[in-house]
Amino acid sequence: MRVSLRILLSYVLIVAVGAWFVMNTFRDEVKPGISQSMEDGLNDTAHLLAHMAAPELRKQTLHDGAFAAALHEMRQWKPQAVIWGVRKQQIDYRVYITDTRGIVIFDSDSKDVGKDFSRWNDVYLTLRGKYGARSTRSNPDDESSSVMHVAAPIRDAQGLLGVLTVAKPISTVQPFVDKSQQSVVRGGLWLLLLSLAIGILFSLWITGSLNQLVQYATLVSRGERATPPALGSSELASLSQALATMREKLEGKQYVEHYVHTLTHEMKSPLAAIRGAAELLHEDLPPAERQRFAQHVSEQTLRLQDLIDKMLGQASVESLQHLQRVEAIDLPALLAELAESRSPRLQQRQLQLALPDPLALKLEGDRFLLGQALGNLLDNAIDFSPQGGRIELGWQAQGPQLQLTLRDHGSGIPDYALPRLFERFYSLPRPDSGKKSTGLGLPFVREVIDLHHGQIDLHNHPQGGVEVVLSLPLRQGNA
Repeated sequence: MRVSLRILLSYVLIVAVGAWFVMNTFRDEVKPGISQSMEDGLNDTAHLLAHMAAPELRKQTLHDGAFAAALHEMRQWKPQAVIWGVRKQQIDYRVYITDTRGIVIFDSDSKDVGKDFSRWNDVYLTLRGKYGARSTRSNPDDESSSVMHVAAPIRDAQGLLGVLTVAKPISTVQPFVDKSQQSVVRGGLWLLLLSLAIGILFSLWITGSLNQLVQYATLVSRGERATPPALGSSELASLSQALATMREKLEGKQYVEHYVHTLTHEMKSPLAAIRGAAELLHEDLPPAERQRFAQHVSEQTLRLQDLIDKMLGQASVESLQHLQRVEAIDLPALLAELAESRSPRLQQRQLQLALPDPLALKLEGDRFLLGQALGNLLDNAIDFSPQGGRIELGWQAQGPQLQLTLRDHGSGIPDYALPRLFERFYSLPRPDSGKKSTGLGLPFVREVIDLHHGQIDLHNHPQGGVEVVLSLPLRQGNA
């Protein structure tokens, strides 16, 4: 199971358990709270009716007086009230009065007159000067049949006359309980949905960040250039930076080991040649031979110097993850400078360099590195062009890319060498001298083009010679 899914499920489970606990706690408090409010109202009503019944109870005119008539009329009322969305259409009170012995002497329902209620808590406690109330089921097996009874003493100036009890079925407030519970459940469901949405967004953010780190690690494992993902100021950003730091240290160690090994290997041949020539120079040689061996030492020394310089340049480019300096580059002007700097070699080999008409478009990148890369390509074209040949440069805009082509009219590249052209230290002998270069020029060019987010393709032209095609992104804002 993916980490992001585990986080999402854990988050939803925690929220669901919390919401269930809150909803159940609140729901358990709804019914008791409504019952307490109902009891408070019944208590006030009982005391009010007890005060009204006292004069008629003293005169023993309770059954035929105004009190009984008022209660009878009240039972017939149809309120048509809507309370918190619940319609109320009848009066639900029942009132009964007991004497000082607890015997029922008045019942608004006319069903318990004459019965002894002295043992019921509402009557029993009130007769003894305490607060009297009870909740009793009409049907012992049905919890919804509970009826709340609240009593109040009936007094006058001469003392206690009896007890008045107001009763009301608890089922009459059940609609309010149900409505409150429905509101709580609805609110809980919305809370769960909102929490789920937040959890999904959070999971997507975590997944996206982890995917960026995985892609970064994958590119690193392939040895490709990669910039650590920007993940804000979170712990994931710290992890990204730690991975980048670890990569730099590991790559630095491996890079040094690789280059030391490669440099040692490549220096063996010229050093052996220098040593052999130096040993011969200690002998008594004819002046012509001495001059030839001295020239050989000089050439091998220059080869070593060229090898070291190019390896340093290659190392500096390969260590970059992105360009350190970005500027607008006027490509026609840059190519004109390169052509001017190579004019002595072009004249020496009687080569013609054809430059196209200037193009009013600019690239964006490091002018120095791009100039070195294009200079290497131009040097190769000069080396492999026949005496008196022609080198052609061309460019054209293709959408957001500028395509630059460089073609010579030499003998082309052998098929066996095409797949290895960008390998370090792989080189073909020059046609005029048979000597090889350091084999670092094309790898350097590819590194520079990669840094500029471009592409390079080198192939034999169908009509002869070699053609190099560079695709480089144009600067934003070009017409």
